[in-house]
Amino acid sequence: MTRPLVLMAVHAHPDDEATSTGGVLAKYAAEGVTTVLVTCTDGALGDSGTVKPGEEGHSTAEVVALREAELAESCRILGITHAHQLGYHDSGMMGWPQNDAEGAFWTTPLDEPVARLAELIRQHRPDVVLTYDENGFYGHPDHIQAHRITVAALDAAGSDARFYYSTVRRSDFARFGELMREAGEEFPEPAAGEEMPAMGVEDDEVAVEVDVTAFAQAKRGALAAHASQAENIFFLKLPPEVFTAAMGHEAFVQARPARTSADVHDDLFHGLR
Repeated sequence: MTRPLVLMAVHAHPDDEATSTGGVLAKYAAEGVTTVLVTCTDGALGDSGTVKPGEEGHSTAEVVALREAELAESCRILGITHAHQLGYHDSGMMGWPQNDAEGAFWTTPLDEPVARLAELIRQHRPDVVLTYDENGFYGHPDHIQAHRITVAALDAAGSDARFYYSTVRRSDFARFGELMREAGEEFPEPAAGEEMPAMGVEDDEVAVEVDVTAFAQAKRGALAAHASQAENIFFLKLPPEVFTAAMGHEAFVQARPARTSADVHDDLFHGLR
Protein backbone atom coordinates (compact mmCIF):
# COMPACT_ATOMS: atom_id res chain seq x y z
CA MET A 1 0.00 0.00 0.00
CA THR A 2 1.16 3.53 -0.73
CA ARG A 3 1.02 6.10 2.04
CA PRO A 4 -1.83 8.63 2.08
CA LEU A 5 -1.24 11.98 0.46
CA VAL A 6 -0.28 14.72 2.94
CA LEU A 7 -1.44 18.33 2.97
CA MET A 8 0.29 20.81 5.30
CA ALA A 9 -1.07 24.30 5.98
CA VAL A 10 1.13 26.85 7.79
CA HIS A 11 -0.90 29.63 9.38
CA ALA A 12 -0.15 32.60 11.59
CA HIS A 13 -2.93 32.59 14.21
CA PRO A 14 -5.74 30.45 15.56
CA ASP A 15 -8.74 30.99 13.19
CA ASP A 16 -6.59 31.57 10.08
CA GLU A 17 -6.82 27.87 9.28
CA ALA A 18 -10.58 28.18 8.85
CA THR A 19 -10.73 31.53 7.08
CA SER A 20 -8.71 30.80 3.97
CA THR A 21 -8.22 27.04 3.92
CA GLY A 22 -11.05 25.57 6.01
CA GLY A 23 -12.76 24.19 2.93
CA VAL A 24 -9.79 22.35 1.49
CA LEU A 25 -8.71 21.04 4.89
CA ALA A 26 -12.18 19.55 5.44
CA LYS A 27 -12.54 18.28 1.87
CA TYR A 28 -9.20 16.52 1.69
CA ALA A 29 -9.50 15.09 5.19
CA ALA A 30 -12.83 13.55 4.13
CA GLU A 31 -11.06 12.02 1.12
CA GLY A 32 -8.48 10.30 3.34
CA VAL A 33 -5.66 12.80 2.86
CA THR A 34 -3.52 13.33 5.97
CA THR A 35 -3.94 16.98 6.95
CA VAL A 36 -1.34 18.80 9.02
CA LEU A 37 -1.86 22.26 10.53
CA VAL A 38 1.00 24.38 11.86
CA THR A 39 -0.07 27.50 13.77
CA CYS A 40 2.81 29.88 14.36
CA THR A 41 1.53 32.23 17.08
CA ASP A 42 -0.55 32.05 20.23
CA GLY A 43 -3.13 34.64 19.13
CA ALA A 44 -2.55 36.62 22.33
CA LEU A 45 -3.46 39.95 20.72
CA GLY A 46 -6.84 38.84 19.52
CA ASP A 47 -10.07 39.99 21.12
CA SER A 48 -11.22 38.75 24.49
CA GLY A 49 -14.86 38.61 23.49
CA THR A 50 -15.80 42.29 23.18
CA VAL A 51 -12.60 43.49 24.89
CA LYS A 52 -9.92 44.66 22.46
CA PRO A 53 -6.16 44.38 23.02
CA GLY A 54 -4.95 47.26 25.16
CA GLU A 55 -8.35 47.83 26.75
CA GLU A 56 -9.01 47.30 30.44
CA GLY A 57 -9.87 43.68 31.14
CA HIS A 58 -7.89 42.23 28.27
CA SER A 59 -5.71 39.41 29.63
CA THR A 60 -3.30 37.92 27.09
CA ALA A 61 -2.92 34.78 29.22
CA GLU A 62 -6.68 34.22 29.23
CA VAL A 63 -6.92 34.94 25.50
CA VAL A 64 -4.16 32.41 24.74
CA ALA A 65 -5.89 29.67 26.74
CA LEU A 66 -9.25 30.43 25.17
CA ARG A 67 -7.90 30.50 21.63
CA GLU A 68 -6.04 27.24 22.15
CA ALA A 69 -9.33 25.56 23.06
CA GLU A 70 -11.10 27.21 20.12
CA LEU A 71 -8.37 26.03 17.76
CA ALA A 72 -8.74 22.45 19.02
CA GLU A 73 -12.48 22.57 18.30
CA SER A 74 -11.88 24.02 14.83
CA CYS A 75 -9.42 21.21 14.10
CA ARG A 76 -11.97 18.65 15.24
CA ILE A 77 -14.63 20.09 12.94
CA LEU A 78 -12.27 20.19 9.96
CA GLY A 79 -11.00 16.67 10.62
CA ILE A 80 -7.36 17.78 10.86
CA THR A 81 -5.09 14.80 11.45
CA HIS A 82 -2.15 16.53 13.13
CA ALA A 83 -2.05 20.01 14.69
CA HIS A 84 1.14 21.70 15.84
CA GLN A 85 1.49 25.06 17.62
CA LEU A 86 4.84 26.82 17.49
CA GLY A 87 3.67 29.18 20.25
CA TYR A 88 5.36 32.43 19.26
CA HIS A 89 3.84 35.60 20.68
CA ASP A 90 1.26 37.30 18.48
CA SER A 91 2.79 40.47 17.01
CA GLY A 92 -0.43 42.40 16.46
CA MET A 93 -1.22 44.42 13.36
CA MET A 94 1.53 46.14 11.38
CA GLY A 95 2.69 49.26 13.20
CA TRP A 96 1.52 48.19 16.65
CA PRO A 97 4.14 48.63 19.41
CA GLN A 98 3.83 44.90 20.13
CA ASN A 99 5.58 44.22 16.80
CA ASP A 100 8.86 44.79 18.63
CA ALA A 101 8.01 43.15 21.94
CA GLU A 102 10.26 40.43 23.26
CA GLY A 103 9.23 37.08 21.78
CA ALA A 104 7.01 38.58 19.06
CA PHE A 105 6.93 36.34 16.02
CA TRP A 106 7.57 39.29 13.67
CA THR A 107 10.96 40.05 15.23
CA THR A 108 11.99 36.49 16.08
CA PRO A 109 15.20 35.58 14.21
CA LEU A 110 14.30 33.09 11.48
CA ASP A 111 16.76 30.35 12.43
CA GLU A 112 14.73 28.80 15.24
CA PRO A 113 11.23 28.79 13.68
CA VAL A 114 12.70 27.64 10.35
CA ALA A 115 14.45 24.73 12.05
CA ARG A 116 11.29 23.74 13.92
CA LEU A 117 9.11 23.89 10.83
CA ALA A 118 11.72 22.05 8.74
CA GLU A 119 11.65 19.22 11.28
CA LEU A 120 7.85 18.99 10.95
CA ILE A 121 8.21 18.91 7.16
CA ARG A 122 10.70 16.06 7.45
CA GLN A 123 8.39 14.27 9.88
CA HIS A 124 5.19 14.54 7.83
CA ARG A 125 6.66 14.65 4.29
CA PRO A 126 3.86 16.77 2.81
CA ASP A 127 3.00 16.47 -0.86
CA VAL A 128 1.37 19.92 -0.81
CA VAL A 129 2.13 22.89 1.44
CA LEU A 130 -0.06 25.98 1.81
CA THR A 131 0.70 29.37 3.33
CA TYR A 132 0.46 33.09 2.43
CA ASP A 133 2.28 35.09 -0.23
CA GLU A 134 5.19 37.41 0.55
CA ASN A 135 2.75 40.16 1.59
CA GLY A 136 0.99 37.82 4.01
CA PHE A 137 -2.15 38.27 1.85
CA TYR A 138 -2.88 41.68 3.40
CA GLY A 139 0.31 42.91 5.05
CA HIS A 140 -0.05 41.37 8.50
CA PRO A 141 3.42 40.95 10.06
CA ASP A 142 2.77 37.45 11.40
CA HIS A 143 1.45 36.31 8.02
CA ILE A 144 4.53 37.72 6.31
CA GLN A 145 6.76 35.93 8.82
CA ALA A 146 4.83 32.69 8.27
CA HIS A 147 5.56 33.02 4.55
CA ARG A 148 9.25 33.61 5.24
CA ILE A 149 9.73 30.63 7.53
CA THR A 150 7.77 28.31 5.24
CA VAL A 151 9.89 29.15 2.20
CA ALA A 152 13.10 28.74 4.20
CA ALA A 153 11.92 25.55 5.93
CA LEU A 154 11.03 23.87 2.64
CA ASP A 155 14.56 24.60 1.46
CA ALA A 156 16.14 23.49 4.73
CA ALA A 157 14.20 20.22 4.68
CA GLY A 158 15.05 19.59 1.03
CA SER A 159 11.32 19.22 0.33
CA ASP A 160 9.97 19.00 -3.21
CA ALA A 161 6.38 19.53 -2.03
CA ARG A 162 4.07 21.45 -4.30
CA PHE A 163 3.77 24.88 -2.71
CA TYR A 164 0.79 27.24 -2.94
CA TYR A 165 -0.30 30.60 -1.56
CA SER A 166 -3.94 30.89 -0.51
CA THR A 167 -5.59 33.88 -2.15
CA VAL A 168 -8.77 35.51 -3.41
CA ARG A 169 -9.46 36.77 -6.90
CA ARG A 170 -9.74 40.57 -6.79
CA SER A 171 -12.75 40.27 -9.06
CA ASP A 172 -14.52 38.37 -6.26
CA PHE A 173 -14.47 41.26 -3.79
CA ALA A 174 -17.32 43.05 -5.58
CA ARG A 175 -19.35 39.82 -5.46
CA PHE A 176 -18.64 39.44 -1.74
CA GLY A 177 -19.86 42.98 -1.19
CA GLU A 178 -23.07 42.32 -3.12
CA LEU A 179 -23.79 39.14 -1.17
CA MET A 180 -23.26 40.92 2.13
CA ARG A 181 -25.48 43.84 1.18
CA GLU A 182 -28.20 41.43 0.05
CA ALA A 183 -27.95 39.83 3.50
CA GLY A 184 -28.27 43.25 5.16
CA GLU A 185 -24.62 43.50 6.14
CA GLU A 186 -21.95 45.96 5.09
CA PHE A 187 -18.65 44.84 3.63
CA PRO A 188 -15.87 46.14 5.95
CA GLU A 189 -14.40 49.44 4.80
CA PRO A 190 -11.20 51.13 6.01
CA ALA A 191 -11.53 53.84 8.65
CA ALA A 192 -11.41 57.48 7.61
CA GLY A 193 -7.92 58.36 6.42
CA GLU A 194 -6.87 54.72 6.06
CA GLU A 195 -6.30 52.82 2.84
CA MET A 196 -7.55 49.31 2.22
CA PRO A 197 -4.48 47.04 2.15
CA ALA A 198 -3.67 45.36 -1.16
CA MET A 199 -5.28 41.93 -1.16
CA GLY A 200 -5.80 39.10 -3.60
CA VAL A 201 -4.59 38.57 -7.15
CA GLU A 202 -5.72 39.08 -10.70
CA ASP A 203 -7.81 36.25 -12.09
CA ASP A 204 -5.08 34.91 -14.37
CA GLU A 205 -2.72 34.36 -11.43
CA VAL A 206 -4.96 31.69 -9.88
CA ALA A 207 -3.60 28.22 -10.64
CA VAL A 208 -6.05 26.13 -8.60
CA GLU A 209 -9.61 26.81 -7.52
CA VAL A 210 -11.18 24.11 -5.38
CA ASP A 211 -14.95 23.72 -5.10
CA VAL A 212 -15.56 23.27 -1.36
CA THR A 213 -19.30 23.91 -1.49
CA ALA A 214 -20.03 20.56 0.13
CA PHE A 215 -17.78 21.54 3.05
CA ALA A 216 -18.81 25.17 3.42
CA GLN A 217 -20.83 24.48 6.56
CA ALA A 218 -17.86 22.66 8.12
CA LYS A 219 -15.81 25.76 7.30
CA ARG A 220 -18.50 27.95 8.85
CA GLY A 221 -18.57 25.75 11.95
CA ALA A 222 -14.78 25.97 12.26
CA LEU A 223 -14.95 29.76 12.03
CA ALA A 224 -17.75 29.84 14.60
CA ALA A 225 -15.58 27.75 16.94
CA HIS A 226 -13.39 30.86 17.26
CA ALA A 227 -16.20 32.60 19.11
CA SER A 228 -13.92 35.04 20.93
CA GLN A 229 -13.02 36.59 17.56
CA ALA A 230 -16.55 36.56 16.12
CA GLU A 231 -16.76 40.35 15.90
CA ASN A 232 -13.90 40.32 13.37
CA ILE A 233 -15.13 37.33 11.33
CA PHE A 234 -17.66 39.23 9.27
CA PHE A 235 -18.60 36.26 7.07
CA LEU A 236 -20.24 34.66 10.11
CA LYS A 237 -22.90 37.36 9.87
CA LEU A 238 -24.12 35.81 6.61
CA PRO A 239 -26.98 33.29 6.54
CA PRO A 240 -25.71 29.74 5.87
CA GLU A 241 -26.80 29.67 2.22
CA VAL A 242 -25.20 33.06 1.53
CA PHE A 243 -22.04 31.97 3.36
CA THR A 244 -21.85 28.94 1.03
CA ALA A 245 -22.22 31.17 -2.03
CA ALA A 246 -19.47 33.49 -0.80
CA MET A 247 -17.05 30.93 0.65
CA GLY A 248 -17.72 27.80 -1.41
CA HIS A 249 -14.54 28.07 -3.49
CA GLU A 250 -10.91 28.52 -2.37
CA ALA A 251 -8.24 29.82 -4.73
CA PHE A 252 -4.48 29.33 -4.79
CA VAL A 253 -1.42 30.70 -6.54
CA GLN A 254 1.23 28.10 -7.39
CA ALA A 255 4.65 29.09 -6.05
CA ARG A 256 6.60 25.84 -6.57
CA PRO A 257 7.24 24.32 -9.01
CA ALA A 258 6.76 27.18 -11.43
CA ARG A 259 3.43 27.10 -13.22
CA THR A 260 3.84 25.89 -16.80
CA SER A 261 0.39 26.55 -18.29
CA ALA A 262 -2.54 28.90 -17.92
CA ASP A 263 -4.84 26.00 -17.00
CA VAL A 264 -6.78 26.44 -13.75
CA HIS A 265 -7.00 23.11 -11.95
CA ASP A 266 -9.68 22.06 -9.47
CA ASP A 267 -7.45 19.90 -7.27
CA LEU A 268 -4.35 20.82 -5.25
CA PHE A 269 -3.10 17.28 -5.89
CA HIS A 270 -3.70 17.26 -9.66
CA GLY A 271 -1.25 14.86 -11.28
CA LEU A 272 -0.21 13.38 -7.93
CA ARG A 273 -2.94 10.76 -7.59
